[in-house]
Amino acid sequence: MLPPKLKMASSSPNFLCNCIPSFESSAPLKSPTTLTITPPPLRLRVALRASPHNNNPIITDDDSLDTLPPKPKPKPPSLLPQFRNDWFKFDELGMEMLSIALPAAVALAADPIASLIDTAFVGHIGAVELAAVGVSASVFNLVSKVFNVPLLNITTSFVAEEQALLIGKEEDSGGSGSEENGVFQRKKLLSSVSTSLVLAAALGIAETIALSLGSGTLMTIMGIAADSPMRGPAELFLTLRAFGALPIVIALAAQGTFRGFKDTKTPLYAVGAGNFLNVILDPILIFLCGLGISGAAIATVISEYLIAFILLWNLNGKVLLIPFDFDGTKFFSYLKSGGLLIARTLAVFITITLTTSLAANQGPIPMAGHEICMQVWLSISLLTDALALAGQTLLASSYSLGHYVQARLVICRVIQIGLGAGITLSLILFFGFGAFSTLFSSDSEVLDVTRSGIWFVAGSQPVNALAFVIDGIYYGVSDFEYAAYSMVLVGLISSIFMLVAAPVVGLPGIWTGLFLFMALRVLAGVWRLSSKSGPWDVIWYKDGAED
Repeated sequence: MLPPKLKMASSSPNFLCNCIPSFESSAPLKSPTTLTITPPPLRLRVALRASPHNNNPIITDDDSLDTLPPKPKPKPPSLLPQFRNDWFKFDELGMEMLSIALPAAVALAADPIASLIDTAFVGHIGAVELAAVGVSASVFNLVSKVFNVPLLNITTSFVAEEQALLIGKEEDSGGSGSEENGVFQRKKLLSSVSTSLVLAAALGIAETIALSLGSGTLMTIMGIAADSPMRGPAELFLTLRAFGALPIVIALAAQGTFRGFKDTKTPLYAVGAGNFLNVILDPILIFLCGLGISGAAIATVISEYLIAFILLWNLNGKVLLIPFDFDGTKFFSYLKSGGLLIARTLAVFITITLTTSLAANQGPIPMAGHEICMQVWLSISLLTDALALAGQTLLASSYSLGHYVQARLVICRVIQIGLGAGITLSLILFFGFGAFSTLFSSDSEVLDVTRSGIWFVAGSQPVNALAFVIDGIYYGVSDFEYAAYSMVLVGLISSIFMLVAAPVVGLPGIWTGLFLFMALRVLAGVWRLSSKSGPWDVIWYKDGAED
């Protein structure tokens, strides 16, 4: 008879051939009745392992099956082998990144260019008006950067994730839409889009009320006295400019949606059309109509409404904006993530503002040279920021679908391309920054200070590129919490360093502190990417990463 402990695990008719033990008798058989069989003990050793897509282990209550001890969790796969290869190979993924990044870079550069043209027109009115517009624009841009840009980044990630999941469901069902009442429904209903637009509208209205009613208080905070000749024009410009807050926030939410769709060309066309209209209206309203700085503000607000209209018109052809699909979970996700990114943005703003304050304490000549270096340094960052956007969009799509192998490839390629772009920009600035700086000033002392910052402006570009790309990677997996907390810590360390170094060594101490600020961001990112916590545990150990 079979050993009582043996359990039949196969339905094959020949399974007994594999289960009955073989044995030999060393003694001759005396009679049939004396035959005894003492089979060797059988132990089935089964290694149980969960599926890569099913984390639940196989459980059995059969005490005859001895399970192998669980394998220790392997180390994350190294990106170095992939990172060292294919530096100049623009494969399909690399070309897709560039197709997203290049239009985004042009769109990001359009606004600063339009602002320079505005400044040129206002400068022909008078020095007081130019100074007043500069202060008002600084206040408005600060509010926009702190509150509006986080909504843009969050919308991009959430829409990319929901869009990828929707496409996956449509592919599984073998269709690309649904048919209701005989009409083929091509528009998509995405709760992340509806939620973003509602939050944008509420935020825009709140900003309009706060900026228009509080313009006097804000000017006082900025240090403009009530009897200053700048006070009246500054308040007037900010009050009129406040009415553009609503279209700006809605346009940014729509831009985030298009970015989530991997479409950066539509926002480029809209921004280009709006800024072109602004350039046309500026001389007409400022000089022909005699409205002065009021004409400049009105021209800007009209152009912003045009941008928002173009984006919403195109978005309405892709997504069902009405009826509104309210998702409470998504709504609170927006609020939580937005609060974290606002804290992160404030940490960056306070650190950069501190550098300006410390440079101003060095005197007018060092401050002027520092300002030129900072403007070039910040403007160049727009190029790598666009690449970070491409990585964010592609990573969010892969991560939300559970395509972790593709997610790892996106991380590797965006870091690779980002570092290559940073090195290229660094070489260009090393050889061209000296001549380029003459466009900003003809003062020999200012130019000497500016050229002394070439090691900071040019040498930091590879580190800057990595820092911005890593930001995009954070956002791609919605790792907003770590992005915020790490930035606060990095900003605190860098600020303390500059407060100590600037009084001792001057501008080099400030520039070294800024380089430290970017380098610590990179180190924090490398540590996070190699960690086993948060989304990175899933990315590194799924889809066969451990094999």
